[in-house]
Amino acid sequence: MVVLRLSRQGAKKRPFYRIVAADKRRPRDGRFIDLIGTYDPRTKAFKIDNERYEHWVKHGAQPSATLHSLILRTKRAAAAAAKA
Repeated sequence: MVVLRLSRQGAKKRPFYRIVAADKRRPRDGRFIDLIGTYDPRTKAFKIDNERYEHWVKHGAQPSATLHSLILRTKRAAAAAAKA
């Protein structure tokens, strides 16, 4: 089963995450199928290729709880910016 999740990168105490499509049985930071975005929690920078995200979800990939909440937060912020 393919999952969409965060893969930790960066140095000690300075995390940086890749958003990847990976086999569920693989380790968190192991081999992945597709790199679809990045997330830097220090600067709150979140960048994702929406086409690739939709492609994987359409093909049955399940996003992790953390990734799902990040995407919802981004959508809410975009809606609030469009409303204002």
